[in-house]
Formats: sequence, structure tokens, C-alpha cells
Amino acid sequence: MDCFAEEGDFMKGQFPESFIWGVATAAHQIEGAWNEDGKGPNIWDAFSHKTGNIHNNENADIACDSYHKTDEDIQLLKSLGVSHYRFSISWARILPDGLLDVVNKSGVEYYNRVIDKLLAVNIQPVATLYHFDLPQALQDKGGWLNSRVIEWFAGYARVCFKLFGDRVRLWLTINEPHEEALNGYGYGNFAPGIKRLDTAPYQVVHNMLRAHASAWHIYDEEFRGSQHGKLSIVTNSQFYEPKSTKPYDVAAADRGLQWYLGWIAHPVVYGDYPEVMKQVVAEKSKKQGIPCRLPSFTAEEKTYIKGTIDFFALNFYSASLTEHIDIPMNSNENWNYITDQEIKTSRREHWIKGAPDWLYCTPFGLRKILNWIKGNYNNPEIIITENGFSCDGEEDLSGDAALEDTHRVNYLKGYLNQALKSVIKDGVQLTGYFLWSLMDNFEWDDGYKFRFGVHHVDFDDPHKHRTPKKSALVFKEIVANKGFI
Repeated sequence: MDCFAEEGDFMKGQFPESFIWGVATAAHQIEGAWNEDGKGPNIWDAFSHKTGNIHNNENADIACDSYHKTDEDIQLLKSLGVSHYRFSISWARILPDGLLDVVNKSGVEYYNRVIDKLLAVNIQPVATLYHFDLPQALQDKGGWLNSRVIEWFAGYARVCFKLFGDRVRLWLTINEPHEEALNGYGYGNFAPGIKRLDTAPYQVVHNMLRAHASAWHIYDEEFRGSQHGKLSIVTNSQFYEPKSTKPYDVAAADRGLQWYLGWIAHPVVYGDYPEVMKQVVAEKSKKQGIPCRLPSFTAEEKTYIKGTIDFFALNFYSASLTEHIDIPMNSNENWNYITDQEIKTSRREHWIKGAPDWLYCTPFGLRKILNWIKGNYNNPEIIITENGFSCDGEEDLSGDAALEDTHRVNYLKGYLNQALKSVIKDGVQLTGYFLWSLMDNFEWDDGYKFRFGVHHVDFDDPHKHRTPKKSALVFKEIVANKGFI
């Protein structure tokens, strides 16, 4: 058996003519120029400059040097034939201290150049306002644990809409709240390195959701009428496949999806957290004799947050088998975001593993999660804003894996074929796909250990030379054919 054992026959067919084809990057992972031209430090600058936080003590001070290589990167985009490019704006490059007192002219000019050069070659810019890189000056004030971050983010969003919204038609507010909340404030392996798994992730997401809603309403009330764009928040999830048909494993798989995807999606669609989250966390908090660790929205906040996405933005990579584990309520368990779920995950032996431990080739999971979203959130328009794979051995350009990335090629074909099936066979309103990533980059706490790009970057080369991998050529063909013919 191989990683396609659950997928069924490969299907020929094409996506709609209007389908969005894109690739994605993030500012901190590719730009470099960390302290140039008036940019302020962000939390990842501070975190990666401390010994022991990043693989091999690497950092993104230079990264892919995209700040100085805009023309070259746009040529890579042109060569792929994509219609859209998703990038993020560095908050600290626009507002060095995160606040409105200083707007950095050089930072504004940089993103204006990127946007204008994209449009000049008929590639539409898709801008993410926040991709993990909070200005350090705001972290010093408490960061995402301080509810004032809602007004800070709103002010930053308004500035970006004013500066760039005349040319940007697709906006994404916050990338993967789940990841920053869990890894940055729970496990502490992401910036800012806080380890409070019991309460902090819940509070961080609570503030992120309210900040997102504030930005959505600003856009809706002040800019949509003249700029005619769309705005969403970026959810992410793996798919939880029940390990058995037993009711408790089926329920466990659903809990996994509710805690991962529903945690973010439910409030912006329905105005509140999933009922199972509210019930379980309340019960376990009461057992501990403490206030509920999952914050509550006020009635006004529920109304304010409900409906604040113009499309459903999904980052998706992999799936897991899921089973229930029983943690008795009378135990001395230190309940937290992970243990609250009472689930255990595993993988099938035939699933092909990527370079990171969490990444497996499971194309069936994409079709299933698209259908789960369709069924749970009223069949919304969905755009896959990230999907990609990292193969072993890619860091060594002299090795075959660096450019002959067969597993990534198979991953891309498999996942896009399942996406096609979801559109043609299932009636999912999938309208776009962004591949992660345009090029190898700084992969957060893993440094340059893992590579997700369809272009290899030689980080030992002062010029950070880019070389297309086999996957770039395959993706280019799929884009040109609008699917599989």
C-alpha cells in the first residue's frame, strides 16, 4: 500500500476557469533585512537571537533576502504561471513600535513596490496582515495576552487598508491563531516562548478573534465600498480520522476537529465557540475549583464576531487517526488545551512521512476536511491558503532530494486531485489553492532544517540562489492545465 491507498482512482478533470492558483510566503520567513530601513524588531527577531531557541541557533536576519530580491522572486512567480501571490506584511516594518505614532516610509515603499510589480505582470496580491511576527514593543506590553492588542491590531489594519487597499482585493487578518496560541503561549517553542498550556492558548485566541472582528468591521464599514475586496481569518487544521467505528472514537475525532478548526471557525461563522468546547472546559475547570479556562464572549461580542469572514481560508497539510483516551474527572490531571480533548493520535504504516514528525502524505484528509467544512459551516466559499510538503534531504543541493523532490510531486498531485473531486463530485465551493511555499525559507523554530519550497534556496550562498525543483515544473503544468487533462 502507498499514501494513495485511501484515495480511490485518480480523476481527470479541470477546476473552474475562475479558480485562483497561487503560492504563499510570509514576511519573517523570507524577507531578511531584519533591522534595515527603519524596521522595528519583532518577537521572532528577539526569540531567534537567544541561544537554544532555534535549530542550530539559526535566525531570519537575512533568510531568503527577499527584501532585496523582489524582481527575482516575481520572476519565479511568473515562471509558475500563477494568478495570485499570498505574502504577509511585517507589522514592525510598517509601524516599528506597533503603534500609530510612527509610520515607516521605507516599509510602506517596499510593500508598494511588491504590489505594483505583481500587478505589472498580472499577478494579484493577497496580503496577510499578521503571520506570527508581533512587534517586540507590543510583546513588552503583554502581546496577545493583553486585551489592548485588539485596538493595536485594529489601528495597524486600518493603516494597511489605507495604504494598500486600492490594489489588494484579498485580505487575510491573522494566520493560524491555533499555532501561535499553542506553540507561542502553550509549549513555548515559538516566539514569544511562553509556557502556560493550561490557560494562555485559550486567552490568546480569544483576543485574536476579537482583533480579527475589529479589522473586519473596519474594512466593511470604511473601505469595502470603495475597494471592493474580501477579508477572512486563516484557519488551519489536520483531519482527525476515527481509528475505529466505535462511537467513542468517532466522538473523539470530532472533538479533535472542534478544538483545532472549530475553535477559530465557529466564532467567526456562528458567533461563539463550539458547544463541546464550552461544556468540557467548564466542567473540568469547575472540578479544579477555578473559573472556566475558556473565556466567554459577551452577547455584544457574539453579534460583533458572527459572520466576519467573506470566505473560508484553510491551511491544511496532514491527517491523523484518532481514538478516545479516558482521563477520569476525579484524577489529579493538570487540565490544559491538550488534555481537555481526551484524544490520542497515530498514523497508518503505509502513509509516507515528510521531513517533520507531524507531516504525512494523506490526500484523502483534504477531501474529507473540505466536506466537513461544507457540512458544518453552510457550504461556504473555501480558499486553501496553504498546502505543501517537506522531503528529507532537501537542504543539501548536491543530493538528489533537493531538486528531484518526488514525494512532494506525489503529494501535490494527490492533494490537488482530492480537491478536484471535492469540487466536481461533492459540490464543495472551493475557489482557490495556494501552495506553500514559493521557496525554501526560515521554518520557525526548525530554522533551515526543513524545506517546503518548490524552489531550492542555497542559504550558504551570499546571493541566496534559487533553483527550481521538479515540483515547480509539475505545479506549473497543473496550473497551465487548470487541473489534470
